[in-house]
Amino acid sequence: MSFIHPLADVSSTHLGEGTKVWQFVVILKGAIIGRNCNICAHTFIEDDVIIGNNVTLKSGVYVWSGTRIEDDVFLGPNATLTNDMMPRSKQYPDRLFGITLKKGASIGANATLLPGVTIGEYAMVGELC
Repeated sequence: MSFIHPLADVSSTHLGEGTKVWQFVVILKGAIIGRNCNICAHTFIEDDVIIGNNVTLKSGVYVWSGTRIEDDVFLGPNATLTNDMMPRSKQYPDRLFGITLKKGASIGANATLLPGVTIGEYAMVGELC
């Protein structure tokens, strides 16, 4: 059974078994989310998004239309995904360019991924200090 916090707004009916959705999360109707995921507070998931099994989205992650996230992926706090090559106010693109995160990839806190990028299996995106 999935857990949805009472302060979350989940319109999608495609939530896998064992997935946890915490407070102040918004998931739009067409999103598909796999089993045993952890969707932390203040996360937004748009409608044309597919998320695999065992995925963790930490707080402040926004997942825009066209994004595909495979199994076992980790997105750190405030990781930023984009899908518009030339964003402008009140000008809407003819095409959005989703991001693909392959199996086991880890995206560190505050990383920004540009439209159309594919991150390979078990890749690590972040900064070592």
